[in-house]
Amino acid sequence: MDLELIRVFLESRNNGPVYVDDITTEDIEVYLKMLKDEKGYKASSRNRHLNSLRAFYKYVNKKGISTKNPTAPIDQVKVQKQERTYLTEEEINLLVKEIRHPIIKMIVQFLFMSGLRISECLSLKLSDVDLEKGVIYVKNGKGKKDRNVPISTKLNPLLTQYLKKVRPKTTSDHFFATKKTGKISAAYVNRVLQESVKTLGWNKRVTAHTMRHSFASQLVVRNVNPVSIQKLLGHSDLKTTSIYVHANAELLTEAINAI
Repeated sequence: MDLELIRVFLESRNNGPVYVDDITTEDIEVYLKMLKDEKGYKASSRNRHLNSLRAFYKYVNKKGISTKNPTAPIDQVKVQKQERTYLTEEEINLLVKEIRHPIIKMIVQFLFMSGLRISECLSLKLSDVDLEKGVIYVKNGKGKKDRNVPISTKLNPLLTQYLKKVRPKTTSDHFFATKKTGKISAAYVNRVLQESVKTLGWNKRVTAHTMRHSFASQLVVRNVNPVSIQKLLGHSDLKTTSIYVHANAELLTEAINAI
């Protein structure tokens, strides 16, 4: 996929097909700059594209197709570590009270109590949420992997109430649906969140993904085993989960002070 995007870019830049030996270091640098300036790619994503090209040239060099490697002089982009925004349970409650849209209100609570990605949440069908068994069936999550997430005793009655009184009558099989379109977009959820955060006067950038961070943070504070957190979040690598463990010194301090 990365190489296909590079090919299209180079053909556009050179007004026609480009051969392996024709690609220059400058071509690649301009491409990486385009990813940043025009597509808004983060440093990690730009590095991924560069690494795809490195692997490609390693292959063609090994096969004797070309002796050139225009990626050699290019350094990896420095990735700055960003602090993950999270909300405490009290802040979540304040935020939920501020949200006027009943379906978005439920989505925010759902994300905070399940840890699902916003894309997974909005893709759920009615048949994917089994309130009787207390299970959410996440299908085709990140990396095309399925997983089952338990529905907590706090979340179950909220979802029952949502289905009875909030979810509109619609032919859509999406669990979270509007009467007009039969579904909800992540962009709309984030817009409602930003408006609510602004009204509350918070100096935080809160998105739907913040709920997932907050869910993980609460599990860390409650000393849940990292492997269990990994399974709930659907991480393929425990290293990804460990980010939450190392990023919650403040929450852990709050927990100690509360004793």
